[in-house]
Amino acid sequence: MTEEAQCCGTQPLVRLKAAVVGASGYAGTELTGLLLRHPGVELTALYVSAGSADAGRPVAEIDGRLEGRTELTLTPLSDPAAAAEGLDLVFFCTEHEVSAKLAPVFLDAGAVVFDLSGAFRLSDPAAYPKYYKFEHANPELLDVAVYALGEYVDPELLAATRLVSLPGCYPTASELALRPLLDAGLLDPAAKPVIDAVSGVSGAGRKAKLSNAFCEVSLCAYGVFTHRHRPEIEEHLGARVVFTPHLGPFKRGILATVTARLAPGADAAAVRAAYENAYEGRPLVRVKKTLPKLGDVVGTSFCDIGFAVSDDDPQHGKDVVVVSAIDNLLKGAAGQAVQVMNLRFGFNETTALV
Repeated sequence: MTEEAQCCGTQPLVRLKAAVVGASGYAGTELTGLLLRHPGVELTALYVSAGSADAGRPVAEIDGRLEGRTELTLTPLSDPAAAAEGLDLVFFCTEHEVSAKLAPVFLDAGAVVFDLSGAFRLSDPAAYPKYYKFEHANPELLDVAVYALGEYVDPELLAATRLVSLPGCYPTASELALRPLLDAGLLDPAAKPVIDAVSGVSGAGRKAKLSNAFCEVSLCAYGVFTHRHRPEIEEHLGARVVFTPHLGPFKRGILATVTARLAPGADAAAVRAAYENAYEGRPLVRVKKTLPKLGDVVGTSFCDIGFAVSDDDPQHGKDVVVVSAIDNLLKGAAGQAVQVMNLRFGFNETTALV
């Protein structure tokens, strides 16, 4: 760590040495921008895979918003052990299988690892071949990793771990919408919540694919009953759900619409109280009086949540529709990573985010 005087005082500011692996992707460049403006972080290196076509390029050529903010270039990660030396923390914006293999190298060097991939989100090693299409290289780390949804991560577990698994973008929107109602016992346990969520094309990553080409993208459902985020949502909510993702013909953002049956006696007042109690003092979740829209969250690290409750049905009771909106690259990825880093190292939760 290095120390520099604060600009407005005499107290030393400890700056954590950090690197980003997979820095040329959409989440990687977003994360780079956030870390560059974080007063407690010294961003020392940006890495890409050894064979990447982006190797050697200034990151500002990849993302023009970084022009004039940094001269860092994208370094090929040819020697992970050497790259890990001297780091306090590292962020993996890499393929799931790559994160699973790299994590021990950086952990052995003493770095705190923040993984934005799905390599450590599920506790069962057998789930990885089924949902992620690879055999986990280091299944023993699944018991060590702490799953860190910013508003719900256990602070003691977070403080004690050096392997932090960040939630996926769809699970972030879905879990923040459902968790308060489940915790308050307001949902009928006999009825599965149904999650319909639509994401912008940036959620598929920066690599060129025909399915992501401008003229090919259309609003459509995909991964029905097979998407890897369903088991993640179910494991960390402790409840079964029906989850259907959709690809939207827009760049970024996720709008998740959750339909659920309320438990007998639950009403709109109880639902609002559950959300307000859950997110009181949590500055990055905004409980709305109306249903949220993507335009209010894109480009921010906020999650907006709103809901509506049906009239009472004498036979079936009441239903609730909850809508949550996030930017998939910020609250769903880079922004949440910085939020959790702030919590892990004792910074203000919103530092570099608002």
